[in-house]
Amino acid sequence: MKIYLKELKLSRKSLIIWTSAITGMLIVCLWMFPYLKDELGPESDLFANLGKFTAAFGMDKLNFGTLIGFYGIECGNILGMGGGMFAALLGIYALAKEEKERTAEFLLTHPVSRLRVLNEKLASVLTQIILLNAVIIILSILGILSIGEKLPATEFFLIHVSFLILQLEIACLCFGISAFVKRAGVGAGIGFALMLYFFNIISNIAEKADFLKYITPYAYCEASEIVNQKSLDGTLIILGIAYAGIALAAGYYRYMNKDIAA
Repeated sequence: MKIYLKELKLSRKSLIIWTSAITGMLIVCLWMFPYLKDELGPESDLFANLGKFTAAFGMDKLNFGTLIGFYGIECGNILGMGGGMFAALLGIYALAKEEKERTAEFLLTHPVSRLRVLNEKLASVLTQIILLNAVIIILSILGILSIGEKLPATEFFLIHVSFLILQLEIACLCFGISAFVKRAGVGAGIGFALMLYFFNIISNIAEKADFLKYITPYAYCEASEIVNQKSLDGTLIILGIAYAGIALAAGYYRYMNKDIAA
């Protein structure tokens, strides 16, 4: 467990910063809702009639004047982009940093197997994602209660479960990629997360690009579908788990057999 604990210790500042930033933006958004609700009044459906723009973010299927509609769209975008980028950075940097920072030789000269290194580093990545989401859920509930709104528990937790699965998938995909590269960093992780995010937007506005929803994990995090169906899309989630599993298997195989640069 030494590698696992060491990774958590090294990453604690990053975890605190990302958690604070995401939860801070979520709370600010929630505090804005009462004022927005009063301003919109009976015109809360206005956003549903803005064509392709509303379709891109699922606003054509949700009432922006309700708490869950507002939370799913505004807070969902914050959680999706912020959480996705954080997960991508954790995954892409997990293995590549040892070669980038020239610490691989030191680590692998210790009496630990490469399999143990992989397992403990992956466990550290997944633990940080779970901690991030636990804090976000607790503070979001407190934020909702602080503005005097009733918590729509089923839809709320389904939205958060979907984003947790999304972040775990992205982290696993990037963890697998990390085994194939030597100098991966911030740009690669953020770029990968943003690419998947925009794949979902494109699939929402272009019928010919509908196939992209079977590639991007953001497709099963659509708040409009979750709120209206009160369920998650099992097919898309299974596909996401399969992609993550394939990436991990490939990453494990590569790392177990490659020559590590000192």
